[in-house]
Amino acid sequence: MALAKLDAVVLDCPDPRALAGFYADVLGGTVEGDDEWVDLRVPGGPTLAFQRAPGFVPPRWPAADHSQQFHLDLTVPDLDAAEKEALELGARPLDTADRSRSFRVYADPAGHPFCLCAG
Repeated sequence: MALAKLDAVVLDCPDPRALAGFYADVLGGTVEGDDEWVDLRVPGGPTLAFQRAPGFVPPRWPAADHSQQFHLDLTVPDLDAAEKEALELGARPLDTADRSRSFRVYADPAGHPFCLCAG
């Protein structure tokens, strides 16, 4: 028997509403909250929450001397189409040169790494 159930994955960031909007455009869902804490209720998935963090410093990827802290793997049906849309929404490429791989690495507008993965 599990001790707990995953309720949310929480990302620190400088602007919770803006980052929740980015992920709502990527994943769908509804955004609720205020300037300090915003929940993104994702259909069929766990809640993503965004917490204002004064002095936020984004992770560096890849950097052996700095942990990336975590990253999200987002499954998509078409890597090229998903990449185009993610970049239009404000993502920036981190590791996308090897087009033979089944994933590509990006940073969200606050600097958190995430992967688009072929599904």
